[in-house]
Amino acid sequence: MHWTDVTAQSLSHKGKKHIVSTGITPSGEFHIGHLREILTGDMIARAAQDAGLDVEFVFIIDSADPLRKVYDFLGPEYEQFVGNQLGAIPAPDEDGNPDWERFEKEGWTYANHFLEPFLKALNEIGVKPRLIDNLESYRSGRFAELSKIACDRAEDIRECIERISSRELPDNWFPWSPLNSKKGLDKVKVTGYDYPLVHWKDEYGETGSSDISKGEGKLPWRIDWPAKWGWIGVTCEAFGKDHGAAGGSYSTGREIAHLLGHEPPQPLVYEWISLKGQGAMSSSAGNTIGPIEALELVPPEILRLLIAKSKPNKAIEFDTGMGLVTLADEYERLAARDFDKELANDELSRRQRVQIEDAAGALRMASTVAGGKAQATAVTFRHLALLAQTKKNDEDVWSSLQSSGAIDAVTPELQDRLSRMRHWIHSRHFPAEMRITILEQPNMEMLKMFDDDEKKILANMTAAMEACVWDAQSIGACIPQAARDLDLSPRSAFKVAYAALMGAEKGPRLAPILAEMEQQEILSILRACMTSITE
Repeated sequence: MHWTDVTAQSLSHKGKKHIVSTGITPSGEFHIGHLREILTGDMIARAAQDAGLDVEFVFIIDSADPLRKVYDFLGPEYEQFVGNQLGAIPAPDEDGNPDWERFEKEGWTYANHFLEPFLKALNEIGVKPRLIDNLESYRSGRFAELSKIACDRAEDIRECIERISSRELPDNWFPWSPLNSKKGLDKVKVTGYDYPLVHWKDEYGETGSSDISKGEGKLPWRIDWPAKWGWIGVTCEAFGKDHGAAGGSYSTGREIAHLLGHEPPQPLVYEWISLKGQGAMSSSAGNTIGPIEALELVPPEILRLLIAKSKPNKAIEFDTGMGLVTLADEYERLAARDFDKELANDELSRRQRVQIEDAAGALRMASTVAGGKAQATAVTFRHLALLAQTKKNDEDVWSSLQSSGAIDAVTPELQDRLSRMRHWIHSRHFPAEMRITILEQPNMEMLKMFDDDEKKILANMTAAMEACVWDAQSIGACIPQAARDLDLSPRSAFKVAYAALMGAEKGPRLAPILAEMEQQEILSILRACMTSITE
């Protein structure tokens, strides 16, 4: 079974009704590393629904968390908000400064600013959870009952955290972080407690009382998390390996949940996504690619496949170059397979059957619509990249594909894919080894390096191209023959062709590229090169 089906089967043994949860703190730009968490939860929920369970998927926006520091993308004015809750401070403007006007007129917060594009990407990728805003939940009293239990059992929770995490908490530690006189959560000391009030004194010498029932503060993370499981009713949650480590927040949360009076959810720990050659993604370090940016390059099904085909405990290296090409072509191959027919073969070994079921499950989860069936486009990414670079007009692309018999009609899926391909080609992510640059004028520096044999090859090649049938097979034979006719190495002919047409020593396969271009355009370049070396 696919890993999502294994998890769904495990949930089915615990009841028919479930809530699958994930959550993210909107402290900066979201990246595709965050997609692993929410897509893992989405896919578990979908598999559980496929198994006949009553499942709801929720996404928790941790807007009650504080701004930890002034990140590189923020202006110095944000120093005043360090420690303040993300859902209660202004969003940054284009220069990274607080946008007070929009904050005062529309209530547009820091959390809103970073969350909005992520939600847009989620909608495009087929993820539609119930959203839960953590700050609003505190303010409306949803945490009140469990916060009271936590405060009443402060010593039990302290003992739990210290024993499991092997770290000693400060003497003045308390399971509630009140807002100080500057509306921040930092550097405030609890001086007393009588529900619903937690009394405090802050670093500015101010004193006051925090009303738990009105959310005038929040629970520390290690208590906040299990409290959410309780009042929301979470039965399964996916989270990163940092939370799942021994002594980590899930280890303490599981026991704190029992102290608060409910069961912890079934966990699913996932590994990180890193950018190829750059390591783990980090919003604050700027080492990211956002989901909207990624979706401008490839269809959402292909990003979903990236997560679906990898077991959660396997790290993913995201490559926006050739890796995306390989992933997209893998999607095409999967979509073209008839898994029902393959599984009907009684002679399959257990290993073969597992591989087929796993591939079928990955394709099922790659669909942006639950129960949707993938349709192969019969056009590889490699070929589409070639056409998108050699044909300026979309109609010329479709004409080439239809005349070659690759497609019968232009589908919305193909139109969408070509649009994203053109964006990818003009982006910093397009792989250099696939980039096509046919010269409009001879590269004189390259031509000056030609010896007498290479000049003769160029002359032979130009004459042969004039008489050549203009298709990839004929062109592919024509180029090396220009050298063979002179009893020279065919490799020399390709060197000459790349230098004359691309101004490079090597490049992508020439024949398929030239076949998609106008014959007279190529002959014009070759003749210009001939003229240049004879002058």
